[in-house]
Amino acid sequence: MKTLARCTVLTLAFALSASAPALAQMGNASDMPAAPTAKPLPSPPAVATVDLNGQTITIHYNTPSMRGRKIMGGLVPYDKVWRTGANPATTLITPIDLRIGRLKVPAGTYTLFTLPTDGIWKLIVSKKTGEWGIPYPEGFDLGRTDMRHNKLPAPQEVMSISFENTQPDSTELHIKWETTNQWVKITAAK
Repeated sequence: MKTLARCTVLTLAFALSASAPALAQMGNASDMPAAPTAKPLPSPPAVATVDLNGQTITIHYNTPSMRGRKIMGGLVPYDKVWRTGANPATTLITPIDLRIGRLKVPAGTYTLFTLPTDGIWKLIVSKKTGEWGIPYPEGFDLGRTDMRHNKLPAPQEVMSISFENTQPDSTELHIKWETTNQWVKITAAK
C-alpha cells in the first residue's frame, strides 16, 4: 500500500513539473483573451413600471420587431394564446392587490398572456411563473379579462408594453405593436 501511495505522489509531482513551463507561458488570467460575449437576443428585454398608491408595479418582457412581417393575424395568430412578447414569459410583479379590468389580482408574481382576436382580446393572468413563455400552461389561470382596443395612427415596429393615463391609484396597461393598441384599466384594490 505504501508503494502505491509513493507512486501516486511521484506521478503527480512529475506531471506538475512537466506542466510548469506551459503554465508560466500562459501568464495570469488578465493576459488571457476575453471570452466571447453572449450574442444579444433579437428581441431585447424591457421593463415597464408604474407607481400606484406609493407602490411600484413592474412588468418584465422582451420586445420583438416587425422586420417586414405581418404581425396580427400572421406571426401572432388570432384565437391562439400568445406569450405577449418574445423569449422568456412576460412577468407581472405587484406588491399590492390590483383590479385588472374586472379581474381581482392579489399581490404577487404572475405571467401575462393574451388571447388575440380580430375584435376583443383577452388578457390572461397566469399563476404559473418561471416558464420560457411557450407552451401556454393551461389550468393555471388566475383569470381572464377583456381588453379595449384602438388602432395606432402609424405602424409601430417594436412591440411595447406601457402604463399610460396614470392617476395616483389607477393606470392603463397598453400593449402596442404593428397598428394594434390593446389596453386594460388597472386600479389599486381598496
